[in-house]
Amino acid sequence: MKQQSSSSICPVPGRLIVPVVLSGGGGTRLWPYSTNETPKQFLPLVGSKSLFRETLDRVADAGRYASPIVVAGEGHSDQCELELQGRGAGSRLILEPFPRNTAPAIALAAELVQAEISADALMLVMPSDHVIDDPEAFHLAVAAGRAAAEAGHLATFGICPTGAETGYGYIELGSELAEDSGAFEVAGFVEKPLLASAEAMVAGGRHLWNAGIFLFRADVFLEELSKFAPRIAASAKRAAAASVRKAIRVAPNREALQNCPSKSVDYAVMEHSSRVAVVPMAAGWSDVGSWDALADLAPIEGTDGVALIDCDNCYVRSDGLQVAALGVSDLIIVATGKGILVLPRGRSQEVKRLLAKMNPDREGVSN
Repeated sequence: MKQQSSSSICPVPGRLIVPVVLSGGGGTRLWPYSTNETPKQFLPLVGSKSLFRETLDRVADAGRYASPIVVAGEGHSDQCELELQGRGAGSRLILEPFPRNTAPAIALAAELVQAEISADALMLVMPSDHVIDDPEAFHLAVAAGRAAAEAGHLATFGICPTGAETGYGYIELGSELAEDSGAFEVAGFVEKPLLASAEAMVAGGRHLWNAGIFLFRADVFLEELSKFAPRIAASAKRAAAASVRKAIRVAPNREALQNCPSKSVDYAVMEHSSRVAVVPMAAGWSDVGSWDALADLAPIEGTDGVALIDCDNCYVRSDGLQVAALGVSDLIIVATGKGILVLPRGRSQEVKRLLAKMNPDREGVSN
């Protein structure tokens, strides 16, 4: 699981990588802090900056990366545009009229890149709500995937696992594409496994967590999308061609996307294509997908408004409401003006069940 040395980071002149930041999720597993109106990517959950700003800052080096493209929902347009100020004249904000998952979102970005930059431009696709503690390791991994992507592979980045997590998908490593390249063939994808299977995969050393970060040429992605998900490809092409522009904002055609299938890029393309490669990455990554994950990243101690006595292994967070706990163990307690959440450590992935119970008439709950 090698990564290239820092001497290989410098890009080919004139071939900057285009960052594509996906910001369509609701992040409601971190309710009551994160809601559909103000999802987790716009909150300073770890440190003083929002996760969205941290993502943009990670690709701010003009020697490596072009101006970013953000794909977001119409309801978050002002928040995204504010964050994009000063990010370069080429910044674009694609506003989806309704959520259609990651495959259509990436396709809209690829159509824009192909039209405004070049068909073979490299796109680095990233969620807006992940934590990466070691940016230099991240850049090294991107450098390792660059040659594979330029050669026509769909490069994905796999996280070297630190434990047997059942909330992540896994990628099985195949043979290395070239000696010391740091990029590997993909032997297979594994959906969120049972604990015993996760333990066996981690012990075997040939499986990585699927991070949902990708590097590929715009034309290669659109070609593979047309092959395996032609309705998505056609809808995105029509929506992009009939889009309306206003400054940095790009509004794809609503009618063209109305009947577009909603499907993740993994299900639509990555799990079917023979052109996928994976680059192992150890960069202090977390998808901050639950309160348990956040508790591991940023333990709360001595927070204003929180008083704990004789409590063990508890994560207690408040936005100002007074919270007091005595003699309890293994709890997550989160209090805001929007609600109070109490649940055992280890079960925070089930917050969506609570939201469904509180909103029984609501169809589905966004992640």
